[in-house]
Amino acid sequence: MVLNQLRHSRALHFLAPGHKPSLPLLLEKCQSKAGHHDLLEPQQHRILNFAINFGKKLHDDQGEHDQMKASLLAEKIAQDITQKIATREMPAGEHLRAQALADRYGVSRSPIREALKLLETAGLAEQKTNRGFYVADRAEGVAAAVPEALKQEQEGPYQRIANDWRNDRLPEEVTEKFLRETYALTRVQVRDILARASRDGWAERKPGYGWRLQDVAKSNESFRQIYQFRMAIEPAAMLLPEYTVDKVLLEELKTAQKRMLERDIDRLPVEQLLSVGADFHEELIKFANNPYFHTALVRANQMRRLLEYRAAYRPERFIQQSTEHLMILELLERGEILEASFSMKKHLAGALTEKAELIRALDERSAAPA
Repeated sequence: MVLNQLRHSRALHFLAPGHKPSLPLLLEKCQSKAGHHDLLEPQQHRILNFAINFGKKLHDDQGEHDQMKASLLAEKIAQDITQKIATREMPAGEHLRAQALADRYGVSRSPIREALKLLETAGLAEQKTNRGFYVADRAEGVAAAVPEALKQEQEGPYQRIANDWRNDRLPEEVTEKFLRETYALTRVQVRDILARASRDGWAERKPGYGWRLQDVAKSNESFRQIYQFRMAIEPAAMLLPEYTVDKVLLEELKTAQKRMLERDIDRLPVEQLLSVGADFHEELIKFANNPYFHTALVRANQMRRLLEYRAAYRPERFIQQSTEHLMILELLERGEILEASFSMKKHLAGALTEKAELIRALDERSAAPA
């Protein structure tokens, strides 16, 4: 506001009419004109001095703000690359090309270079003369020392907010400021959490200001009802006359499940683990060529996501899940649709029994006095 007032001030008549210079240019012109103080009226001189001092402070503050944003972005990118190294998605010796990473993360090369320096300091990357950065030979062992993703997730701010919403400790409408102050988070953290909550289907941005937290399954009973619904529609969809297996997509699903078993599941982000599982079921139900089945399942998956996070802290469960998924895919590949339908129902029933028991135990532990 002050900057705009200065731009339009009569004291700054030396600027071209209607011209709105950038802050550095405005400062340069003000400083140049201030050098000829003998030609200025006292009021003009006071305004010019104020413009110079205010502009310098604004410029310094903006630079500090931009640097802080860049540092947070670089740290986030470095953490994501660390996760990929720990799970062998980026193996030792892989070339970490700055431009390719910039394209991948949708950023300029500047935060990428900063992230690579952070990885080098941590012993996860090494810079080779005139060749760039590579994943260090010992990086996998170093990354393995990073706290496990499942534990980080369980204790992280996303889960604290999600659990508070599930236990009715948050209002239906919140602002970013409210979440920052309540959970002692930064702007970037809150925006990342809300973006993820939106993807998970339990938060949406209001048309005006703030966020609305959505009605989702919060109790063990509602979780059980959703799984009953899934046991009714997913096996049944396979038995429809229109159910047609897409062999190319089937192979892609098999590759995704095998990749899960080849990695260290306890170091994969929980969001990724749950997404791979949900994608498997949602893609299979598409084979029924009935959009209502697919739409209903997608909504059911969103409704149960908060409770799935609650039940996610057993890596062996994901190993069992991927193994059962592969069995169903192999049955579909052989054309044994009836057997695949039966296996799907058995798979869902087993998942419900284990997860419901785990959620109940965790809720009892949380409710127990300290």
